[in-house]
Amino acid sequence: MDFGLQLAGLPAPTLLDAARDADQQGYSAVYVPDHFANEPPGSGKLDETILMEATTILGAIAAVTKRVRVGGHVLCNLFRHPALTAQAMTTLDQISGGRAVLGIGAGWTRNEFAMTGIDFPEIGPRLERLDEAVGIIKSLWTQGRTTFEGRHYRLHDAFIAAKPVQKPHPPVLFGGSGKGLLRIAARHGDIVNVIVDIGRAGTVLPSEMAKLTEANFKKKLDFVRDEAARHGRRIQLSTTIFVLVVTDNAAQAQQVADGMGAGFGIPGAETRRMPLALIGTAEECAEELKRREREWGVEHMIMSAAGGLAGLERFTREVLPKARS
Repeated sequence: MDFGLQLAGLPAPTLLDAARDADQQGYSAVYVPDHFANEPPGSGKLDETILMEATTILGAIAAVTKRVRVGGHVLCNLFRHPALTAQAMTTLDQISGGRAVLGIGAGWTRNEFAMTGIDFPEIGPRLERLDEAVGIIKSLWTQGRTTFEGRHYRLHDAFIAAKPVQKPHPPVLFGGSGKGLLRIAARHGDIVNVIVDIGRAGTVLPSEMAKLTEANFKKKLDFVRDEAARHGRRIQLSTTIFVLVVTDNAAQAQQVADGMGAGFGIPGAETRRMPLALIGTAEECAEELKRREREWGVEHMIMSAAGGLAGLERFTREVLPKARS
């Protein structure tokens, strides 16, 4: 298993310092989200958390790092025409010397679209647009000219003269959870980051978070694996840890898990096995990560900085070396 880091909610200089540190600490990738405004899970409201424009800050991250892959986690397809996304990611791949990752999704934060006035279709058309967009992006990356007549996009003899460094193209990472998204990922993706189902609702519902138990998560992994095999493909499995609590002792860890479980209506022991959370002492966290790799087949674990850098610093210092041993 390798580890990526999602950085958000930080002023640009602090974010770039954290990316430099991640590059030196053995993380395999640095990601940023793609939002105008943040909506805390379960709140249903936007707050004023600092967020940087994704493609711009990714270029800056590429310039201050040497080894990590860089990408969105994930870019919102509805914010950019696929030709612009293709060109932006080609630029990022050239700036970074072949380290770009196209992380992309259908878009989900309904309040964000209402605030900006950007069109926000229902989930079906959003997935159709995503499906068309990724095909267009790959064609612009790999073909001399692209003509496409779809339901949502039309290109005529289109081209991008500059091509990505990576061949045949940068890896494509999909983020999402619904079966429609997972089917698209199985056809087009190299990596799929399976998280809470948020696309249809347009917000992160606590009820959907509670549904992402270990058992349900494994069913989603089995589904996308089977879909990829049906297309003669293999896709790398990934997930994101949004709740990270490294404790001094086992009793503290159980207390945190019990409290979180009470909010979800599930036992604390089950909470500790949820893919969105990692709770325990450094030794417990390391062993749990090894178990997830062994039993789930997850190969790429993304750690979120949503809870601040202090918890991540302790994870990097105390857990990461043990998880790799």
